[in-house]
Amino acid sequence: MFSWANKDGKKKDPELFQTVSDGLKRLYRTKLFPLEDTYRFHDFHSPALEDADFDNKPMVLLVGQYSTGKTTFIRHLMEQDFPGMRIGPEPTTDSFIAVMYGEQEGLIPGNALVVDPKKPFRKLNAFGNAFLNRFICAQMPNPVLDSISIIDTPGILSGEKQRISRGYDFAAVLEWFAERVDRIILLFDAHKLDISDEFSEVIRALKNHEDKMRVVLNKADQIGTQQLMRVYGALMWSLGKIVNTPEVIRVYIGSFWAQPLLVPDNRKLFEAEEQDLFRDIQGLPRNAALRKLNDLIKRARLAKVHAYIISALKKEMPNVFGKENKKKELIANLGEIYAKIEKEHQISPGDFPKLSKMQEVLAGQDFTKFQGLKPKLLEAVEDMLANDIAKLMTLVRQEEAAMPSQAVQGGAFEGTMNGPFGHGYGEGASEGIDELEWIVARDKPTYDEIFYTLSPVNGKVSGAMAKKEMVKSKLPNNVLGKIWKLADVDKDGYLDDEEFALANHLIKVKLEGHELPADLPDHLVPPSKRGL
Repeated sequence: MFSWANKDGKKKDPELFQTVSDGLKRLYRTKLFPLEDTYRFHDFHSPALEDADFDNKPMVLLVGQYSTGKTTFIRHLMEQDFPGMRIGPEPTTDSFIAVMYGEQEGLIPGNALVVDPKKPFRKLNAFGNAFLNRFICAQMPNPVLDSISIIDTPGILSGEKQRISRGYDFAAVLEWFAERVDRIILLFDAHKLDISDEFSEVIRALKNHEDKMRVVLNKADQIGTQQLMRVYGALMWSLGKIVNTPEVIRVYIGSFWAQPLLVPDNRKLFEAEEQDLFRDIQGLPRNAALRKLNDLIKRARLAKVHAYIISALKKEMPNVFGKENKKKELIANLGEIYAKIEKEHQISPGDFPKLSKMQEVLAGQDFTKFQGLKPKLLEAVEDMLANDIAKLMTLVRQEEAAMPSQAVQGGAFEGTMNGPFGHGYGEGASEGIDELEWIVARDKPTYDEIFYTLSPVNGKVSGAMAKKEMVKSKLPNNVLGKIWKLADVDKDGYLDDEEFALANHLIKVKLEGHELPADLPDHLVPPSKRGL
């Protein structure tokens, strides 16, 4: 059990936290929620958090235009159909589908889903029946879902008519999910990179969550290498106009389904990209507590700024006459109020809510019900950020160390883990792994010719002599140093003919673009050194 107390012993007894989830829930309820409630944060930005928001499994949100392969991507990960699944070239998924673990396979409709306290969806009832009729939970006992949940979304359409016919604020729903998920995957079809107006609006709604975003360029096996390069460049150019971040968003290229590759030229690229994406998803359970902690910090910073804005507006309001005119004036001059708060409280401009959105929400609010500045509420949040969060971070690390390495298991994640079809099997340093003959022996006669030109003494060459030959590879010293460490099997500071051949084999592996192993694999150990 872990505990900490406020250094000022007069204020309260120490708080006891057994888990990170327990600590986050208590900090939110006791320190952040009172500030949010007082300044009506939930009317402006985001509904109040509930226990299920802190307890739920990591979630992956899939977003993309219709027929980009979102539903097929989920099926590929799980290697199993899920209830309510429909796949086709036309817009087939017209609902938000939360694919989650359950002992019994079945569907839970949206209205029933939002009253379940064990599910993190209760606050979605604010979007009304038009949305809830298009929201379902597909439950099934799949091992992938034992570690993560996946949210499938309706295909994004182009044109104003389709956008209006939804009957609910599609971008606002996606923004609600974006705040709570661990990973947002934007899917693009290699054949249609046009980004519609609604898709642009959606991507902008996901602003402030760029750290969670990944991009998948799907169906890339249907085009050749030259065309793929052009498509990738066009995608990055299009994204650069919408996503304003100094870093480039990570793009994974491939064909995420279990069908034969139509153009197999880029098979190795697709395998490497799929493994990178799988590793990213598999790391979500391990990093879930840290993500929730990070999201709470972002929320607390926004809540603080919101409190300053609301209290500043309250301070400017007259007591009796001219309230409506003053309200309009304050909304129009909100940018100046932002600047004043920024200077007075030393707040970063990036912490302020979007000006136009804030003005829009303020227009429908009664300023007379706003609260003035309450320092004690702000001090509680400051204390949470300055002290409690830092101590909770320590607990995160302790939990990670105490738990076995968590990773998503089952489905497609198992398909390339073992056997000869694992990623990189039989390539680079793994070449010859299942052969009886020592793989280095194939080129050893060539390496022996070089070895005997180095004037070996007692059948061995010194490090200085070996270095003269190894530097001809033009590899940097740190890489050659690692190769020397791997090749000097008996650690005597010299290389015999087998060790010298091994060093040259590892140089060849590196020059061909493969990574060096951390330790020398058994199949690369020279025959004379085995059993030492």
